[in-house]
Formats: sequence, C-alpha cells, structure tokens
Amino acid sequence: MTLLQLLIIAVVQGITEFLPISSSGHLILIQFFTGYPDQGPLIDVAVHVGSLLAIIVYFFKDVLVLARGGFASIGVGAKAPNAPQERRLFWWIVLGTIPAVAFGLSIKMGVFNGIASGIFGVEIIDGDLMASIRFTDLIAFNLIFYGILLGLADKVGQEVKEFEDMSWRDGLIVGLAQALAIIPGTSRSGVTMTAARFLGYKRVEAARFSFLLSIPAVAGAGVLIVPEIFDAGMELALDALIAGALTFVAAFATMAFLMNFLKRASMMVFVLYRVAMGVGLLYFF
Repeated sequence: MTLLQLLIIAVVQGITEFLPISSSGHLILIQFFTGYPDQGPLIDVAVHVGSLLAIIVYFFKDVLVLARGGFASIGVGAKAPNAPQERRLFWWIVLGTIPAVAFGLSIKMGVFNGIASGIFGVEIIDGDLMASIRFTDLIAFNLIFYGILLGLADKVGQEVKEFEDMSWRDGLIVGLAQALAIIPGTSRSGVTMTAARFLGYKRVEAARFSFLLSIPAVAGAGVLIVPEIFDAGMELALDALIAGALTFVAAFATMAFLMNFLKRASMMVFVLYRVAMGVGLLYFF
C-alpha cells in the first residue's frame, strides 16, 4: 500500500468513526473515486487499535474511573468513597456493550442467515452485499434516516443529564442503539448520541457517553478481525503501524474538536451533512 492510501484510509476512518456521519459511507466513496482495493484485515485491526488508544488517552480520567469500578467489583478498592458510583458506571457500560456484542457475534456465526433461510428460504445478509447496488442504497437511506433522527433528538432532547447520571436503563437503551450501528450507514457515534439526547443527556455528555461506550465495542471489533490476520500474513506490519499511528492522531483531534464544538453549537451541521451525503450517494450510484 502507498503512503497516500494509508493516509487517506487512516484519516477518514479516524474522523468519521467519531463524528456522527458514518465511516462506512465515506469508505465506500474512497473505493469508488480512487479505485483503491480493500485494505485487508491487518490494516482494519491497526485503525481500530489507533481509534481505541485515542479514546483511552483523551478520556483517561474517565477510563480510570471505569477501571476502578471494575476492580471494585471484585473487591479491590471496594471501600473507597467513590467505589459504589464507579462500580455502578462500570457495570452499566458492560450492560450497554452486550447488545452490540450479541448482534455482532450472531452475524459472524450466521445466526440471522440460518433463521431467515429456515423461515423465508433466503439469506438476509448476502456475502456479495458489499459489491451490490443495494448496499449503497442501504447506506444512503441510513445516512438520511438516522441523520434526521439525530436532528429530532437534538431538538427535543433536554439538557439535564451527565455521564455520571447513567442508570442501567440508559446504559441498556444506548447499548441497543449501538447494536444498530452494525448496519452500514447508521454511524455508531451518531446513533448512540441520538439515543443519549432523547434520554436527556447534554450534547457534550451524549458524546462523552458515546465515546466511553465505544471502548469495548471498538476493541471487540478489532478482536473479531484478528483471526483473519493469520490468513493474510504479517508482511504488512509496517503499513499497519503507520495506519494505526495516523488513525490515532486523526481520532484524537476529532474528539477534541467535537467535544469543544458541542459546547457552543447543535448537531444540525452533522444532520445536514448526512442528508446531503445520502442524496449524493443515491445520485452517484
């Protein structure tokens, strides 16, 4: 892979993974306009690791809180003054992660296809879906639909809750929303921020909630790809290192931008961008 290709993939992935605008829609446009081949599983893992490290570094204090909550759950530091709240936040993040893990594993294991084949006689997830026109239609529809839903949530949602106010109900609802992001064009950050805003979280806190909830999801997505690396070989190790580093920088800068932007502005710019991109995809494809 050329340095330019690595740069484009890493920067686009790092930016669109955390802005509520869908990474899948942008990545398919890269392939269409540049003719670049699929980057392969090793680069996929590298950009996931870069994104994960960016979240951990940017939200280091929050990650420490969640880590202490996890240790307090097994008796380490359980008597600390903040242990009950930290333990609660840890378990609500775990609860919010379960739907996405269950949905991802069921797709990986072909559960949905097995059910659909038994009931309807067809597979609902086609192996050639990526190359089909229907795939771009799906991305375009989801960009528009979930973009409008984000705008609605941002308009009607109250600004009263912070991340520390999370309950098991909120964790589960936002976690269920996160599971929808497996469908291309939805945007993991977008759909989780939408759910959080509907629940009354402040804009900045909705983004914070979304990013912290993404830690297990992003890590899990990388782990699911790891077995494919052994089939691909390790000859692209240097490319993977460069891609991961570039993704880290792009993702960190994106989170810093978004957290500051949401302190003074609404999400409407992202809504308009998503709708425009969805219409553009329908036009071009």
